[in-house]
Amino acid sequence: MENTDRYAPSDIAALLRGIDRYNPENLKVLEPYVNQQVEENSYDIAANLAILKLYQFNPTYFVMDVVSKILMKTLMSLPSPDFTLCKCLIDQQYQDTREIGRVIFLHQLLETCNFSVFWKEIEATPNLISPITGFQSAIRDYICHIVSFSFQTVPTQSLLRILGEISNEDFEQLIADKGWKRTKEDGDILFIANQEEKVKTRNIVEKVTFEKLKVVMQSSMLVTK
Repeated sequence: MENTDRYAPSDIAALLRGIDRYNPENLKVLEPYVNQQVEENSYDIAANLAILKLYQFNPTYFVMDVVSKILMKTLMSLPSPDFTLCKCLIDQQYQDTREIGRVIFLHQLLETCNFSVFWKEIEATPNLISPITGFQSAIRDYICHIVSFSFQTVPTQSLLRILGEISNEDFEQLIADKGWKRTKEDGDILFIANQEEKVKTRNIVEKVTFEKLKVVMQSSMLVTK
């Protein structure tokens, strides 16, 4: 980006406090701050929401590239609801454009766990993710999150298929970081987690006082008369 300044999150937070929060002049700082997030693999949802709100109030200031980058950053934050929060602030006419519509489609693929199709779509539009530092790694973390809550064991090839084009070295590092291990019976099967251990029991205590029960009994007696 042309602006070489770097903005501290604390300075951005100060800018967004008070009645000056939705001053269009803030875009001169907030828009380069989006590029900073893209380059440095940082994330500030409050600042990004403020930008979208400013565009909503001032449609003539709308910058497609900035909005696209904001949405791509929200994909990296899944499973948080940030994408939906941002999308709600974008007018339908912009959602229907090819650039924004593309990101919305990618979100749908991730939300419906069509991971293999997602990676094919990404491969078809490399320019969409090339400027975004850490994008593929963040998406793989999300996929692993889904896998860890869905499976007890998973075939290695199946996992590789939904993780996109990942090198053997990176794959081995990933499963080590997640604490997943190959089963003794079959080295091609990964043990993810014992799902039964994740089930937490809850004691449900119903507090029904005699007075409340008395009212119910009296009501039923009136009905039967």
